[in-house]
Amino acid sequence: MAANPRIANPTRSAFTRSERDDTVIVSIGPSHPATHGTIQIYAELDGERILRADVHCGYLHRGFEKECESHTWHNLIPYVDRLNYCSALINDFAYCDTVERLMGVEITPRTKYLRTLLSEYSRLADHLTCIAATLMELGAMTAFLYLVMIRDYVYEHIADLTGARVTQSYGRIGGLARDIPNGWLGRLAQILDQYEEFMGRVHGLVDRNRIFIDRMRNVGVLTTAQALDYGYTGPMLRSTGAPRDLRKDTPYLAYAELDFEVPVGIKGDNYDRYYVRAREMDESVHMIRQLMDMLPDGPLNVDDRRCSFPDKPLVYGEIESLINHFKLVMDGPRVPAGEIYHAHESPNGELGFYLVSTGEGVPYKVHCRAPSFVHMGGAHKMLEGYQLADLVPTFGSINMIGGECDR
Repeated sequence: MAANPRIANPTRSAFTRSERDDTVIVSIGPSHPATHGTIQIYAELDGERILRADVHCGYLHRGFEKECESHTWHNLIPYVDRLNYCSALINDFAYCDTVERLMGVEITPRTKYLRTLLSEYSRLADHLTCIAATLMELGAMTAFLYLVMIRDYVYEHIADLTGARVTQSYGRIGGLARDIPNGWLGRLAQILDQYEEFMGRVHGLVDRNRIFIDRMRNVGVLTTAQALDYGYTGPMLRSTGAPRDLRKDTPYLAYAELDFEVPVGIKGDNYDRYYVRAREMDESVHMIRQLMDMLPDGPLNVDDRRCSFPDKPLVYGEIESLINHFKLVMDGPRVPAGEIYHAHESPNGELGFYLVSTGEGVPYKVHCRAPSFVHMGGAHKMLEGYQLADLVPTFGSINMIGGECDR
């Protein structure tokens, strides 16, 4: 055997030869400081201009969907968390909502409002992360530090409730893991006030900054027709001017009772994607304040032994509850045979779950419609024709999450 045999690249570019003699093909990634997460971009360059681009994702090798088929309906929740680590609670709630619809379970009013509140809180954290990272890559370090400070306040506050900063595993089929602790809503009100103060400073720093506008306006442009053709949703689609939002179009949880607007852009460029996310954060804060006033008292979990765990004192003192707890842990909830697709509006767009049950405690099929995976299909359209340096802010404005891209 030859020493140090050459290992072939496992990916193949859509183009291997230059169109002209004076152009060059470069490979960026899959581990490159210019990209968020592991992704490989083949680009044909004419000087500093990108003529063609071919985007490859799928380097995490999680096998998320297949792994879910080996765990009970309850035990796969931690895997769902890791689809998007910036807003894991929304993943939890979308999955649990889909299973509950298949089981015919109606959650309690307190859980409905609390899930809605936490979904908007997670959206705030996700957009803060995306905008902060984009600004950092453009050199706006002060704005980055302002936003990351607020984002960390949110993470620590969520950890007070769930016990974890990032992958919380807080959702339960038929309810939630635990209720909010004393004083939690008071701290929430303080963080929202701090958000408004520091976001105001960020708007003052970048919104009319000539360097920021030159790097963002008319760069990475996507038309509404192109966005629809590639199946885009969320801020990517709304930045082109299309007011498509599942919270308005097909309301779920408590969204039908809330007063909020759907911000849209005008050109579908990098600046519009920044602007839409910034405005959505303001709308999320507006909704959270409404929900803090609407949050009712009452039980958190449904009284349904098919999915809810009995209280611990009953498990320790009553044989029926002990057996019920044992069967839910070992065999999982028995979900009626059938199939269903249901979606929530995640920070990046439509996050949907297609589930198939054969009536057992383990799913027969789990498929996730993850927005980042869909957005990668048309990413080359936002890179071709622009400068190589524009690749960094454009890719940052897409907000690709690697966990959503792997099947």
